[in-house]
Amino acid sequence: MVSHSSDEARGTLYIVATPIGNLEDFSARAINTLKGVGFIAAEDTRHTKRLLNHFGIETRLFSLHDHNERDKSSYIRELLFQGTSVALVSDAGTPLISDPGYHVVNHIRNEGFDVVPIPGPSALIAALCVSGLPTDQFFFSGFLPAKTKSRKDVMSSWKQQSGTVIFYESTHRIVESMKDVDAVYGDSAKLVLAREITKTFETFLSGTASEILQMFSEDANQLKGEFVVMLDYQVESDLDAKAAENRRILSLLLEELPVKQASQLAAKITGEKKNALYQIALEMQS
Repeated sequence: MVSHSSDEARGTLYIVATPIGNLEDFSARAINTLKGVGFIAAEDTRHTKRLLNHFGIETRLFSLHDHNERDKSSYIRELLFQGTSVALVSDAGTPLISDPGYHVVNHIRNEGFDVVPIPGPSALIAALCVSGLPTDQFFFSGFLPAKTKSRKDVMSSWKQQSGTVIFYESTHRIVESMKDVDAVYGDSAKLVLAREITKTFETFLSGTASEILQMFSEDANQLKGEFVVMLDYQVESDLDAKAAENRRILSLLLEELPVKQASQLAAKITGEKKNALYQIALEMQS
């Protein structure tokens, strides 16, 4: 842990969200922060330079990506120690959300420096809030594995999750991912795909995986761009499963027996009350 005297000037690391498409989403606070820091650490300096030029920001840039992040953590620490503040940006959206930055933030916080969020665009939050799927609980799975077997294993694990599952997918793998969702969930999962969020061709597709695959086959343009995929899997409760099984047994018995005898035999098989099963059998016969 770095020790600093109380009057020593210390730099701050700012985590700055940038537009995911529409440049009007860039906040005044974010712009002023990027203008005010000594350096900007960018995932792709060429990409970020175009953004900075648009807003007249002349702050010096250096690259920070998956392959150099650990090394750059020490460099940023030295800048902060010298009193120079640094902003961290990714190519689009909020840094660290399926983008580089975790090791830097972890290192800098452990060294005792301030890390300040400058919130703004986030594709997963933007997509979720308009999806019509449950928002009280959600699980973000980032980008999925490239291979089908590993992808299906991850998808199967979501059955233990509560709430909406969200993941990112690219244009060249979206069809295979939808095929895997269909294989794992069939029609038991409702999907909403958000494509090209905040951009000119922003689109939302809703349905089961098989229905969305059909939409792709009918309009190849729906395959273009970056996707936020949201999945709502309704887990059948134990009570629902038990009620469904009771009705299944009654249905079989009613093919051969009158209502009274069918309900009596069903009570012996299931352990349920005879009168309750009798009422269900009557409803099924009506």
